[in-house]
Amino acid sequence: MPLVTPACLLVGVLLPEAASKGLLLVPWVFAFMTFSGGLKSSFRDIKDVFRRPLPLLAAMAALHIAVPLLSAGVGHLLCPGIPSLITGLVLEFTVPSAVVSVMWTTMYGGNIPLALSTLVIDTLITPFTLPVTLKLLAGSGGQVDAAEMIRQLIFMVALPALAAMLLNLFTGGRSQRTLPRRLAPFSKMAMIFVVTCNSSKVAPYVRHMTWQLLGVTAAVFCVAAAGYGIGWLLGRLLRQPDDIIVTLTFSSGMRNISAGAVLAAACFPAEVMFPVMIGTLFQQVLAACYGALLRRFQLRER
Repeated sequence: MPLVTPACLLVGVLLPEAASKGLLLVPWVFAFMTFSGGLKSSFRDIKDVFRRPLPLLAAMAALHIAVPLLSAGVGHLLCPGIPSLITGLVLEFTVPSAVVSVMWTTMYGGNIPLALSTLVIDTLITPFTLPVTLKLLAGSGGQVDAAEMIRQLIFMVALPALAAMLLNLFTGGRSQRTLPRRLAPFSKMAMIFVVTCNSSKVAPYVRHMTWQLLGVTAAVFCVAAAGYGIGWLLGRLLRQPDDIIVTLTFSSGMRNISAGAVLAAACFPAEVMFPVMIGTLFQQVLAACYGALLRRFQLRER
């Protein structure tokens, strides 16, 4: 994963004419990815997490308050008077938690029900929280058709996740046990398709990189790294066990960049795409680094 997503970004930048031909299919392919990820959770998982809601509330605070505020502050400081770049920075860190966060949580012994519940609930509420957050934090950059953005989010994120959980309910959990493994290869190919196609939008900016865009790239890296750290810190401050800390770290740090890219392409000027897509260079690498740090820290404590 740390190699695949930057490679897809590179292909989209180098071959934008070919990559852009698939843009019309991206919302449909992304809806399939959400459905595939949603099959790993159920309404029962969400109910169990709500019985002890403190870790879930901590994850939501990181995802919807702490990290978006940090991104907005960095954006206004770095790009004053350039609303499209500010909007891109805020959008990058306001989209829901990434499906792949469950994979990293599993790899490092995190709490799977909490990771799944955070992912599903965050996915379902994002169509309503994201337009408000952009309006409050991006200021004049909120030149988006809010109705279109909500429609896109409901189509790509909320409805597929809800459909997956309903399928698990009506099949008595059989689909949850069998379908995710069968659909996993297609979901990975879908992610490659989405990242590659959306990268074609950012090609002109990467090819004509300026000092300002380099600064934006550095800002995205720093805020992305801080997102993981905020989740880890919240877990420690709340005196949570190791598996909860692992889950908070990955759930707070990993964003559904593909969803942000699709929204940027559909609802915003092209320049908004740059801060969103450039995050694909760092997210998986940062996840691997934080995973190693978490494991080393836990071993030292033991």
